[in-house]
Amino acid sequence: MTVTAVTDNLAEALQKIATDVDDCFDAVLKVPQDPRARLIEAMRYAAIGGGKRMRPLLCVSTAEMLAVNRETAVRVGCAIEAIHVYSLIHDDLPCMDDDALRHGKPTLHREFDEATAVLAGDSLHALAFEILSDAERLPDPFTRAELVACLAKASGANGMAGGQMMDIVAEESEFDLPTVTRLQQLKTGALLAASVEMGAILGHLPAEGRRALRHYVHDIGLAFQIADDLLDHEGDEELAGKALRKDAEAGKSTFVSLLGPERAREQARVLVDQAIGHLDAYGREADLLRAVARFVVERQS
Repeated sequence: MTVTAVTDNLAEALQKIATDVDDCFDAVLKVPQDPRARLIEAMRYAAIGGGKRMRPLLCVSTAEMLAVNRETAVRVGCAIEAIHVYSLIHDDLPCMDDDALRHGKPTLHREFDEATAVLAGDSLHALAFEILSDAERLPDPFTRAELVACLAKASGANGMAGGQMMDIVAEESEFDLPTVTRLQQLKTGALLAASVEMGAILGHLPAEGRRALRHYVHDIGLAFQIADDLLDHEGDEELAGKALRKDAEAGKSTFVSLLGPERAREQARVLVDQAIGHLDAYGREADLLRAVARFVVERQS
């Protein structure tokens, strides 16, 4: 497959996963005719029509590579995205980053109010596990249990939330490169890793057979964060749809502050090349995962 064909396939895949995730959230977030309506409307505001949908794309691409039904994979990807969206809602709150923009529109607490934002985040967290525990859509109890355990670990103190705590501490501490790497492996990398792992779980790939995929997503997780740091350092706020340069203003140690822009950019490229190398055992069925790895460092938002 030519580079142009792979690029075209990725553009189509990004558009399709965005539509599929929006449709999934639209289906599970019906607005009730009672006082809960404001909460569901807030959840829809945050969940529908925004974001790169990188996590669902990784989950669905991995699952489809292993011959999993797309509709099932999208549902699982939607559960992962629900966790990601909840984390962004809470991250934007005044007690955290106090951001005014997300995906080019007012953050949830600005559009609604802080209490509604907290409840919307809490409810999206719960929704993720409601989706994964749906026996009608995921009839195999062992698969359901493994999916729930994987996402729970990636979301909590040993995953994303732990990384967020380290990120808060980073404002008052000077972290070295290994500590920043650990922070980002938890804050950003854990959910990305879970996305690939959960796609493999759906495909009934045994744990010992997932090693190459785990190495792949470990490397793109770090490359993704380096790219984020570079965007924060030198990106366009209009394209990013959010405030930039906040890490430098807060005095946080980042890959860019520790390595400098050029070394950071080169490290991201090396990580992407390594990630693609981990897929050598797979054929053309892994081309989309390879394209996702390249997209990580080429994106502008």
